[in-house]
Amino acid sequence: MKTTAKFILLHPAVPKSGAGGWQSPPYHRTWLVIFVLFFLFFAFTLITTKDAVAADETTANAAAKSKPQLSRSVFDALLQYASDNVTSAGRMSSSELKSVASVLRDCAAPCNFLVFGITHETLLWNSLNHDGRTVFIDESSYLVSKLEEKHPGIEAYDVQFTTKVSELSELLEHYKSQARNECRPVQNLLFSECRLALNDLPNHIYDVAWDVILIDGPRGYFSEAPGRMAAIFTAGVLARSKKGGSAATHVFVHEIDREAERVCSEEFLCAENLVEKKDSLADFAVGKMDSKGFHFCSNFDSLSSSKSTSSR
Repeated sequence: MKTTAKFILLHPAVPKSGAGGWQSPPYHRTWLVIFVLFFLFFAFTLITTKDAVAADETTANAAAKSKPQLSRSVFDALLQYASDNVTSAGRMSSSELKSVASVLRDCAAPCNFLVFGITHETLLWNSLNHDGRTVFIDESSYLVSKLEEKHPGIEAYDVQFTTKVSELSELLEHYKSQARNECRPVQNLLFSECRLALNDLPNHIYDVAWDVILIDGPRGYFSEAPGRMAAIFTAGVLARSKKGGSAATHVFVHEIDREAERVCSEEFLCAENLVEKKDSLADFAVGKMDSKGFHFCSNFDSLSSSKSTSSR
């Protein structure tokens, strides 16, 4: 008995159009739903990210405000210890130390403190300004590298001073000839061509609103030493060009009785701004100035008065 194999062919259903036939699947609706879901997911992600960033900023600000400050007792102990151990030449006296410390203590936190010179007091200054920013500038790359090696948390930079104490008169003549141009009291020092301007510091140094500047370097006790003329001029410009903050900048000059320090302080920091003088340390409170001004002091003839005083 023979059997015949039969094959069953399955044909795909072809949708029919028309009123009585099948309708085509709603693909356009599916894509629309997918698009809406994607948009909602993207919006949700964006909102949650912004909230997370805002929360991080709030946490960071709270942490900055709650940063432990140096207690009054520790502050006084450090100062007392430093004052009682003044033995070697070149170190600040007890009165000088207390003069700087007093301004740092009264400075509205955080205090921006710029120091010219790496000295015996370097660690003291960094500690007393515990809750602020302290930056050290020195002529010696060796001293800067050693300081950073031993104390990695300290911010210090070396700079090349191109002046000499023996060039004091020449530098002042150059300043007078450029008083309305490169050596004006309000300017961007980064682009200055004035011989007394320090224009090779790290760029961000010029943008900081410095509250206190201490000039205790570079060396200035022999004719070939770089002297502190450029540091004093630069401090005077930084104070007058200060961005932000209404308070005057306290500029301290150590060893003010030496000729270069005295003459340049009278010219660029001005006798009218002198707050006090303790031993060999002078404290000047220098305020901001209008960018249209060309005179550092209200007494325009300060150079002449300095010369007449020194000739007596």
